[in-house]
Amino acid sequence: MSVTLFATVLYLLMRCSLGSIGQIDTGCMRWTISDGEACCEACYPGNRLVKQKGPNPQKLCTPCENGTYTVKDMSPVCDRCTQCVGALKQLEACTATKDTKCGCIEGLTCGDNQCSHCVKTCGKGEEPTDNRSCSPCPEGSFNDQIHKKCKKHSAKCPNPDEYIVTEGTAFSDIMCTAISVEPTHKKPSEEPLKRWSLFLTIIIIVTLVGLVIIIMTTIVAVKTLQTKKKTKKTPKVLKTPIIRTPTDDPRTLIAIECSFHEAQQEQGSSTESLDSKDSTIRLIA
Repeated sequence: MSVTLFATVLYLLMRCSLGSIGQIDTGCMRWTISDGEACCEACYPGNRLVKQKGPNPQKLCTPCENGTYTVKDMSPVCDRCTQCVGALKQLEACTATKDTKCGCIEGLTCGDNQCSHCVKTCGKGEEPTDNRSCSPCPEGSFNDQIHKKCKKHSAKCPNPDEYIVTEGTAFSDIMCTAISVEPTHKKPSEEPLKRWSLFLTIIIIVTLVGLVIIIMTTIVAVKTLQTKKKTKKTPKVLKTPIIRTPTDDPRTLIAIECSFHEAQQEQGSSTESLDSKDSTIRLIA
């Protein structure tokens, strides 16, 4: 019993010293004591199980050799690292705790999750087949991703307030859009209203200008007509002058002269006035 405890303590001290200098964990990671011996329950990652019981837990498990690995904590053997050959190319190197990570060259795709082989990369609108080739999506299905299986078209839109605007193709599913509720009375566009306003304004301006021109023309015509009427001369009525017998008597000449002037000033006088004047002249004579 004392030997087992001593070995356990020594093993723990060695683990602490190895861990401080950056060495990987080796030996048994978890164990129990039974009948004075350590019984290993789990090896450290990257270690295989040598034997399950022993006085020294460190010797119960041992690290995998180069070119091998293990991901199990109680595996008695380590697996050989995968070699990336042919169309495969190495992405990550193999370690004691994980296998090599391989990938495919350009134009090819891994045929399974472990990428154990490569197949032709299938584009959108097609899907990979079991014989490592590609085939178009069947009727009623589509594929919008690279190297994926085709999916059936949706039978209806996801939301009740949507309707189908584009049917599905081999490259895309159906396309939906929301139903827009338009008002019964649509608001008229502002552009036609602006055009009608401009048109009506032009008509009003032209009409007013035409009315002003007509009014001005009428006024000018009336004034011209009035001016012509005013300037038109009224015909004068010419009266036959009274001719008297010449005489040398001054009184007779004065009377004749007065009679002549009086006749010009009183146009349109009655015949009786002229007779009275003639009588007056005769009396003077």
